[in-house]
Amino acid sequence: MAAETKQFQTEVQELLNIVVHSLYSNPDIFLRELISNSSDAIDLARFEGQTNKNIIEEDPDWKIKIIPDKEARTLTVSDNGIGMSWQEVEENIGTIARSGTKQLLEQIKQQGGSLSPELIGQFGVGFYSAFIVADKVSLVTRRADASPEEGVQWESDGQGSYSIDQVHKEKRGTEVTLHLKEEDDYDEYLEEWKIRKIVSQYSDFVEHPVVMDIEREEKPKDEEGNVKEDAEAEKVVREEKLNSQKALWRRPRNEIGEEEYHEFYRHISHDFQEPLDYIHWNVEGTTEFTGLLFIPKHVLPEMTMPENRHRGVQLYVRRVYITDNSEALLPQYLRFLRGVVDCPDLPLNISREMLQEERRVRVIQNNIIKKVVDRLTEMKKNERETYVEFWKQFGSILKEGVYFDMSNREKLQDLLLYETSATEPGSYISMQEYVDRMPEEQKEIYFVTGEDRRSVEKSPYLEAVVSRGYEVLFMTDAIDEWVVQGMTEYDGKPLKSIAKGDLDLESEDEKEEKEQERQQKREQYQSLVEFMQEKLSEKVKEVRISNRLTDSACCLVTDEHGMDVHMEKILRSVNQEVPQTKRILEINPDHRLIQNMEKLVEKDDNKQKLEEYADVLYNQALLTAGLELEDPLQFSQRVTQLMAADAEQHS
Repeated sequence: MAAETKQFQTEVQELLNIVVHSLYSNPDIFLRELISNSSDAIDLARFEGQTNKNIIEEDPDWKIKIIPDKEARTLTVSDNGIGMSWQEVEENIGTIARSGTKQLLEQIKQQGGSLSPELIGQFGVGFYSAFIVADKVSLVTRRADASPEEGVQWESDGQGSYSIDQVHKEKRGTEVTLHLKEEDDYDEYLEEWKIRKIVSQYSDFVEHPVVMDIEREEKPKDEEGNVKEDAEAEKVVREEKLNSQKALWRRPRNEIGEEEYHEFYRHISHDFQEPLDYIHWNVEGTTEFTGLLFIPKHVLPEMTMPENRHRGVQLYVRRVYITDNSEALLPQYLRFLRGVVDCPDLPLNISREMLQEERRVRVIQNNIIKKVVDRLTEMKKNERETYVEFWKQFGSILKEGVYFDMSNREKLQDLLLYETSATEPGSYISMQEYVDRMPEEQKEIYFVTGEDRRSVEKSPYLEAVVSRGYEVLFMTDAIDEWVVQGMTEYDGKPLKSIAKGDLDLESEDEKEEKEQERQQKREQYQSLVEFMQEKLSEKVKEVRISNRLTDSACCLVTDEHGMDVHMEKILRSVNQEVPQTKRILEINPDHRLIQNMEKLVEKDDNKQKLEEYADVLYNQALLTAGLELEDPLQFSQRVTQLMAADAEQHS
């Protein structure tokens, strides 16, 4: 058959330009596409070999070989798959977007075949990604059931035409040779390190070996296999496998050992430790997929990098890597997970680089959330030490779900752990355990926010609550400020910040019993309260008698619906503008300092001293609340002066 030169079909040239210049965001993907095509071809050969033994007998050693040639500046991808006939080359290569693999799958389904090869090339454009890096592409192929003289050569520069000719090809299969463009950047595709990197990222779990001849300098060995140390090194070329092929998730769980799981985790996460836990499951039905997810033992370095927030779980379609941007599959609060999800028919865009927004994607995400939350719930119940280990590393991330994921909020609330005023440092209780420990008369779940346990456990806000035997949750993660906005109650018990609004700690009987005493104190200290209110009017919203203090002289309290002190500090730390907040200054009438100040008001003979005391009290309240002093130097000088005057008085 004579060589022929043909034009691409109508509008194909325009589509080819789109493929080369717009379809793929990363030029590296061309090698993934060619390897995928080769893998498909081998799968087809294996499939047809079930009924035609000659196919397997001709060359049973399935493999995909990459051949870089630096002198010629060519890169060849060769396989011993099913190959193509002249007609198939014209139909599948001469016509963009007509996929031979898709057509064959439809035929197999129509014939009711139960053995269906797992193929990927559903769009028929992957081959043309070669023109991203090549200015000429040559293809030599021979179908498995054809003679060596029936080989076919196809060649094109991608400019509108292609040539096709009959050639001799000794063995079945296909060789695609890329003549790289003159751009210097493309020379790296001939380097071993670059080829290894692309194969490792995109084709590591392709079922068939991807190999390449590697040249090394080695010293010769003697007859016993020992290296001749005194001899000069010689150049040795060996064929090496570049991909692992170990798609562990495809194997039945009962056939996989613990160490195999650990080894696979280390391989995909680049973590030197074994994982804390893993989840391996299959979903069948309308949406089918396999998941193998790992919980690391510790925060991995890349988790702290904003650009890697969504790069924990890799998406595969029939062993071929699609993306590690798992934003569509995983909610943010599960971004600590590592692993793979493999879906045979997941809807992708035509370049196979991103997911299409579709119902099946949401189904997969919901299934992942359920599986992970159920496993964490089981771990918290039956493996408490392991769960606490997980919580210390990733609890602050998981908490985000309480605020953002309304549909799973109740289940996520059950997973929360907190230190409390009644636990030792490093010991935690769950929300349900807190509720179970509440005294019968306790009406609310009390919490306090702060930077760390050390700061909150010494907070004056705890005094009245703890003195009554009530436990207080220590919320010391920045995200806790948002958690309590999403979780206003638990098990029918409202959450109450002990640093905001009024505290209702007493029973009705106690209120009646103490109301007369309180009224007396309000009247007794009315002059002091009014004086301090006037003196601090520009700084505080109100001065009032406290029912939450037992030991401290004063504290600053936020309105019930005002911005918490800790939240204000968080916003300021990220350079957010925070409106001026006037808080309530509560004073303790049972404290000796307040009592002495009240006596000074009665004497009405030293207003300056009272003003100094009021200012010191306010600044002290700022300090205990964790807020910055308005004038630290003035506060220091005033405290020094008061101490000097007191020492002089008692000398």
